Amino acid sequence: MALQGSRFVLLALLAGLLIVGVGALFGLPVEAVPDISPRQVLVSVVAPGLATEEVEKLITFPVESAMTGLPSLVDLRSVSRSGVSVVYVQFSDDTDIDQDRTWVNQRLDILRGVLTMPNVSTLMGPRSTGMGEIMQFRLEGDGYSPMDLNRIMTWDIVPQLRLIPGVTDVNVNGGAEETWQVAMSNARLVAYGLSTGDVYRAVDAGNAVSGGGWIEHHAGQQIVVGRGLVRSLADFGAIPVKTSGDGIVIRVRDLGPVSAGPRTRLGAVTRDGLGETVVGVVMMQQGASSDATLAAIRARLPAVRQSLPAGVRLVPFYERSTLTNMTLDTVRENLILGALLVIAVLIVVIGDWRASLVIASSIPFALICAMTGMRVFGISANLLSLGAIDFGMIVDSSLVVIEHVLARRAGERDVPLTELVVSSLEQVIRPVSFAILVIIMVYLPVLTLQGIEGKMFRPMAQTVIMALVASLVWCVVFIPVIAAMVLRGSPVPVMAEGAHHETRLMVWLRRRYEPMVAWGERHSTVMFASALGIFLVSVFLATRLGGEFIPRLDEGTLTVTTTRLPAASLTTVLEGVTRQERILRSFPEVTSVVTTTGTSAIPTDPMGVNESDSFIFLKEPSGWVTAKTQDGLVEAMSRKLREDLPDTLQNWSQPVEMRMDDLLSGVRSQIAVSVYGDDLAELSRLARQVSDTIAAIPGAADVAPQDDGQVSFIHVDPDRDRAARLDVSVSDILDTVEAVGGHIGKPVTVGNAIIPTQVRFSAADSASVDRIGQLRVRRADGRGSVPLSSVAHVVVEDGPPRISRDGIRRRVIVQANVRGRDLGSFVTEAEKRVTKSVVLPHGYRMEWAGQFRNLQSAMARLEIVVPIALALIYVLLVAALGSAAAAALVFLNLPMAATGGIFLLWARGLPFSISAGIGFIALFGVAILNGVVLVSAISVLRRRDGLDAATAAFRAAEERFRPVMATALVASLGFFPMAFSGSAGAEVERPLATVVIGGLVSSTLLTLLVLPSLYARVMRNRV
Repeated sequence: MALQGSRFVLLALLAGLLIVGVGALFGLPVEAVPDISPRQVLVSVVAPGLATEEVEKLITFPVESAMTGLPSLVDLRSVSRSGVSVVYVQFSDDTDIDQDRTWVNQRLDILRGVLTMPNVSTLMGPRSTGMGEIMQFRLEGDGYSPMDLNRIMTWDIVPQLRLIPGVTDVNVNGGAEETWQVAMSNARLVAYGLSTGDVYRAVDAGNAVSGGGWIEHHAGQQIVVGRGLVRSLADFGAIPVKTSGDGIVIRVRDLGPVSAGPRTRLGAVTRDGLGETVVGVVMMQQGASSDATLAAIRARLPAVRQSLPAGVRLVPFYERSTLTNMTLDTVRENLILGALLVIAVLIVVIGDWRASLVIASSIPFALICAMTGMRVFGISANLLSLGAIDFGMIVDSSLVVIEHVLARRAGERDVPLTELVVSSLEQVIRPVSFAILVIIMVYLPVLTLQGIEGKMFRPMAQTVIMALVASLVWCVVFIPVIAAMVLRGSPVPVMAEGAHHETRLMVWLRRRYEPMVAWGERHSTVMFASALGIFLVSVFLATRLGGEFIPRLDEGTLTVTTTRLPAASLTTVLEGVTRQERILRSFPEVTSVVTTTGTSAIPTDPMGVNESDSFIFLKEPSGWVTAKTQDGLVEAMSRKLREDLPDTLQNWSQPVEMRMDDLLSGVRSQIAVSVYGDDLAELSRLARQVSDTIAAIPGAADVAPQDDGQVSFIHVDPDRDRAARLDVSVSDILDTVEAVGGHIGKPVTVGNAIIPTQVRFSAADSASVDRIGQLRVRRADGRGSVPLSSVAHVVVEDGPPRISRDGIRRRVIVQANVRGRDLGSFVTEAEKRVTKSVVLPHGYRMEWAGQFRNLQSAMARLEIVVPIALALIYVLLVAALGSAAAAALVFLNLPMAATGGIFLLWARGLPFSISAGIGFIALFGVAILNGVVLVSAISVLRRRDGLDAATAAFRAAEERFRPVMATALVASLGFFPMAFSGSAGAEVERPLATVVIGGLVSSTLLTLLVLPSLYARVMRNRV
């Protein structure tokens, strides 16, 4: 009553809360799906020219060893390729990423003194996550070479974008890094009596600057600077290398052509079959909001474009916000339709539009409070965090209060409305609070999920709990005030004693319900047996559902990772990629294809030049003609590529899905089978056995060993004895070898660009093994030179293109996708077949990874925690109902609720997933609530009127028919838009909504039909 006296103060407070809440929503992070990235720091080392095994031994292993022992270290993964090593240092999720990076950087400072190879650059990756690639754009311009565009991208565009809040870096793909180079002639080196080392030292010495301090001049000072910097290609060519006794100067330009040329390329980007382009990938800072960062990027792009040279165009072609907006439109549509359906059901069931609007008023308040809480706790708005909010559960507490008010108002016409509302709230506040507490407790097990599954589903439970608490606050604090104001104008029905004031729908339902419950009263044994039989059938169907972690989200963009023979050159691969792009562009559904080949400037995912990722951008599905579904389109494209490009292996995915799979298992596929051991040949043999076994299983797609095959290496091993006899130093031999690929010297600064210098042999002098063997190496005494082959063994040997390691052990990964069946049953069959057919030698082991492991991990934890939570709820029920038997009867709602959910999943062809599991959890809360409503009403009748168990049970069922039906209808119809939506992202919400709808049908039937008869039998001789 105190609140009623201060209603205007209370309404003013409400207005203030809503204004603050709405204001907080503008800063709410928005994503399509939660970011599941682990706490990870990337360490990359670039060592041009080193073979794969040398990279592993000389770089990867020392880096891994340096990182062991770091606090909260969880895992070490690495990839070694020719010229590049990448180590992924993973920490526990509860650590501070900045502290983790500090620890890694401290170890890197020590490591840089250990890695003594020349031209080795050790870098720590950007402060981003695996899901941080939020925008991709290409740079194009008529008359500009890919090298020119790479230079503009690196030195003009990237620095400007790094200044934008939320952007941590921009990864540059394609083109080639520009160098100022001299292509030396080996014959001229010999003629001038020079070694490659002489040229290296001359170039570095001829491009330098020194400070001379300052001198005092009169009353001031003058700074002394020595400037020997190279400022142009002419300066570079004029650097003296040697001066003969007669004063003749040998300059860099005398050794070969001087020009701007590319550094050794590790990758390229092509598009639409038109040739090469240059692409920038914007990487968002960890913890930043993608929508806010993208908005800032879009605002800055006009200024960036204005700074570009004439004719150069910056064209964005992929934004994460496209998928985010589509999925959030789906969430928004489902929430709006759900709210409208709930209001419509309330009007139809309650029969009073004013009362229905009062009940529905809890929806916006609870939603705003929940989203404000999301902003405070750093939870992003996405499909999963908002997808489980059921407005039916949100309005339940207010529905109970208003329904009780309406029922009393018809029989207590003389009681003032304000007093009636307050007393009604006092009468039902305890069961209402208890009901909300029960639903919250049902969600608590989700909060215990760990790892990837915890990151995905904990925010969902947190959001639902915040919304439920807000709905209870609304019910207790604001509903009495609003109801007293709004319901004054509602007509009070005149009813005969004992009659029910009900709407036409409820009258129609009651007419069909009463004969059914009467039949159940007479044939209770048949009804119990039928219910048990239906439950057993559902148990059987549950074993046939299959399983997956989360349903696959159709992103509207496809990716295909194409692998060719490891020995394929970049030129050959780009020719094949261009042909592949033209094939894909021939499909009418495709609008553009952009392909990244090899490794980018920041090697977040180091691929070989034989590996390509094609991003395939699609039209709206309504305009598709090749196939009506994404799976059908993928099958058609895959078949066409296999026919026209039989020498390629394909792995199909989607941009976000690909990154999620990579984070889950280290590969871009749904399943990864890792074989661990030491011998690479044995690992390769075992991987092929595993691959052949899996490929024969129905549903297998894109099955292939990740690191299979061999690539040729030209090994130049100095013969120390022969070199010593011929007076040739090992360092001169290695300098000569380095000049084949190019020695990188001190850089020059031109405008805003920092351009490395490069000394290399001409292509003609290093075009083959024989030519390399004929390169001359100067003798240490300066008296002539000898062929390289006379002081070193120059041989061609095959080696691995890539070596993967995990936990300091080598591994080979077999990747696979599943199409046409559920993931869970496929993995179960595959594990059995592989275990039977592949015998692992001593010292070798196998691990399966992928999304199914997260499903297993989540289910293993829920199987422990959910029973504990239900046991606690049972204890609360016993305390509330005063009877263990009555509490057990309420719990019978749970298996029957599960029965309906299982049947509807099976009928719709949906496998079990964590989304469906969350649906069962939500369902259990409503099922327990309905059971409590009925059993509590029975207990009241027995205590108040002294009725026997049977009479009280069936009378309570009749009296509580409307609130039970109202609760079930609003809860189930609130999920209808999610269950049957065909919009983007609906795939993730569909299993959850399907379970709730099906389960509410079966649990409501149990509550209203089976429970009264069961209560009458079980509680016959109990109080």
